[in-house]
Amino acid sequence: MEHITLLLAIVIATALVFDFTNGFHDTANAMATTISTGALRPKTAVAMSAVLNLVGAFLSVEVAKTISGGIINEDGLRTEVIFAALVGAILWNLLTWLVGLPSSSSHALFGGLIGAAVMSVGWSSVNGGTVVTKVLIPAIAAPIVAGLAALLATRLTYRIGRNIRDEAQEKTAAKGYRAGQIASAGLVSLAHGTNDAQKTMGIITLALITSGVLRPGANPPVWVIVSAGAAIALGTYLGGWRIIRTMGTGLTDLRPPQGFAAQTSAATVILASSHLGFSLSTTQSCSGAVMGAGLGRQGGVVRWSTATRMFVAWGLTLPAAGLVGAGAEFLTKQGTWGIVLVAALLVAGSGSIWLVSRRKPVGHDDVAPPQSAAEPAGVVTTAIAAVSPPPTLAATASTQDLMTVIPAAPVPPAPAVTAQDPARPATV
Repeated sequence: MEHITLLLAIVIATALVFDFTNGFHDTANAMATTISTGALRPKTAVAMSAVLNLVGAFLSVEVAKTISGGIINEDGLRTEVIFAALVGAILWNLLTWLVGLPSSSSHALFGGLIGAAVMSVGWSSVNGGTVVTKVLIPAIAAPIVAGLAALLATRLTYRIGRNIRDEAQEKTAAKGYRAGQIASAGLVSLAHGTNDAQKTMGIITLALITSGVLRPGANPPVWVIVSAGAAIALGTYLGGWRIIRTMGTGLTDLRPPQGFAAQTSAATVILASSHLGFSLSTTQSCSGAVMGAGLGRQGGVVRWSTATRMFVAWGLTLPAAGLVGAGAEFLTKQGTWGIVLVAALLVAGSGSIWLVSRRKPVGHDDVAPPQSAAEPAGVVTTAIAAVSPPPTLAATASTQDLMTVIPAAPVPPAPAVTAQDPARPATV
């Protein structure tokens, strides 16, 4: 730690800021479906996800090693390059969060890193083979695999539950699916911490290597793992409510069996890729699983207008973050004033996006399902409600029928009361 310079400290702090934005940007991956189906209340869901993100950060370092020693060649790489890359990633994360699109924080980071490295050293600084095999191919395959798995799992779930006939069985099944959703959401959160927190670990480790603090190929130090895990957990706890709303209800309408199938499929894909060192996008995996679950239920639909906007954002992430990273690196190459200018632009851009977001704020109340959705009515209750009139009308109708069947006894008219004798009572 005694070798850390001011510039390196700024880079580490910026990396942790990116990790924080990654946390609230990707909270929807784990908890959007759980919240939309009413399995967990919004604040409870994000608190649970934050804790498991922190735990997941300690499970593996394979993805961190891929970033720190795989995508970019450390030879001739300056610390300023990493700073420029993080600027591109942070601004893209904030912009897509503002419009509520679940784009990939991972690809924003890779794009910024590639763009800044190319501007600094040239195309020779990028390991093209690693980018293709461990970034681009997983980016295409992950949503497809997760979507197909969720589609098949949803159909299998409904096929197994088609023999449920009475209300008691339906309530039991609904509780089981909700418990399964909570468990699978926890698994996705754990996987997110294992996969995404490591990206920041890899970036900080790369900065330490380029500054000569660590030898090339070194694993992330413990303090890097702890700080990265804490930063992503804090961001997750704050909740990216805009993206949660898009993922939970903007793509499709999910029911508990679909939510369970989607989250289980996504968690399986993410954990398997983390074990293999593939730095895939958890956002793309979870989004693909949600769409697959939407198509897996008979009568289910996917809102393709929202999905198309999301696909466009996915395609733009790498080049857009890369261009911003390259522009930031161009300025940092000019010297100290360039680094200061890039830092000022980052603060100004982030502040502007935040101010715009305050015009139409989105909070946890805007993503919570109606209270009635917390425990859906069973088959018997729904059937009775469909054929029975409301209680007040029924009571009124019953009273009228009774009066018709048993007419009231006739009441003789009361004698007229004159003005001269106002106090005289009427004779009954």
